Amino acid sequence: MSSSTSEQVLRALFQMLQSNTPEGAKLLRNEAYPERISEAGILILRDGDPGEPQVTLSPPSYLYEHRAEVDLLVEARKAEARDANFDALKQTVGAAIASDRSLGGLCDYLEAGAPAPIDLALEGTEAVKAASITIKLIYASADPLA
Repeated sequence: MSSSTSEQVLRALFQMLQSNTPEGAKLLRNEAYPERISEAGILILRDGDPGEPQVTLSPPSYLYEHRAEVDLLVEARKAEARDANFDALKQTVGAAIASDRSLGGLCDYLEAGAPAPIDLALEGTEAVKAASITIKLIYASADPLA
């Protein structure tokens, strides 16, 4: 059995992000925040919400504006390094999306929203800079479950 359209799109997004992830940084999918975060940072792709589709008939087609999220987390002792590494991860996501806004033809269009960075104080860690980037994936499917 082949994967659903939404799963194919999310896998393609993960692979695209993975091929652009900087050395030393880690990319995960739907994982909890790890206890240790490398100085290069961590990206976590969250499947998000496909939302309610627009439906056309004859033949039936379901057009989604799926909103996935990518969490960025960077831990570093020095604020300058934390900010620079966070910016590098943010630019990585932007460059990956700009490189193929159709995910090899799986999407009609793909775009990212601007992140709102925050500083987190997680127990047992240095200060962590974090943000979520919402990625809008626009695609059609012949069936809401396919």
